[in-house]
Amino acid sequence: MANSPAPFSDIGKKAKDLLNKGYNFDHKFTLTMLSDAGMALTATGVKRDQHFVGDISTQYKSGCTTVDVKVDSGSNVSTTVTVNEIFPCTKAALSFKIPDHKSGKLDVRYIHPHASINSSIGLTPTPLLELAATIGSKELGFGGEIAFDTASSSLTKYNAGIGLFKPDFSAALILEDKGETLKASYVHLVNPINGTAVAAELTHRFSTYQNSFTFGSSHSLDPFTMVKTRFSDNGKLAVLCQREWRPKSLVTFSAEYDPKAVSSASRFGLALALKP
Repeated sequence: MANSPAPFSDIGKKAKDLLNKGYNFDHKFTLTMLSDAGMALTATGVKRDQHFVGDISTQYKSGCTTVDVKVDSGSNVSTTVTVNEIFPCTKAALSFKIPDHKSGKLDVRYIHPHASINSSIGLTPTPLLELAATIGSKELGFGGEIAFDTASSSLTKYNAGIGLFKPDFSAALILEDKGETLKASYVHLVNPINGTAVAAELTHRFSTYQNSFTFGSSHSLDPFTMVKTRFSDNGKLAVLCQREWRPKSLVTFSAEYDPKAVSSASRFGLALALKP
């Protein structure tokens, strides 16, 4: 629903994406083939330690049902079946891995005009139960998430947060790591025409009294070229340049300089995404 609050996972997501999304310091390529019948085939590879690892995935959409199948370089098969509107305002997804018979999981999302609820249960005799919920509106949401491990009868996760969403800015305050970390983030769209935006994320850890921060920016040089920058309190400086050289096909160059790592060179990464 257009006026429903965002799911809990979206609180702080805009700032996190601006600061982190797209940065890659390996050699990575992605090839996607699309068909008119609703089938998509994607091959992804990453070069690490002089070796390539990757996966091949297929996606098929038919009406309200989507089927995703992924095979990685370790011959592990992951399958996800997603059904929209199985009940009014409800989305359900069943996922499992082969040969891991304990990986089965059922996710259900329910959207209400004033609430958004996401739940997950592992399909095992002693499952992991997860629940995330937000209440409010599309502009202001309060929420939290918990995870309960039935095997150990203990809470493995409990977080809470508040998010403010506006067309030109977004702010979030999240208490995470079982109450050990307080994180505040803010992103502002400075110029809608050229996509110039700035973001900041500040983190305080109560157990160590440690504070950290990250600032970043994003700017479109032209309709096909985007540049991002990121600076952290530890002195690390990162730059990203992404070019759409053909429709939906991207080449991305990333670089990071760490002044404290005097014995190692700066990190560089190149990612290529092709969609014929």
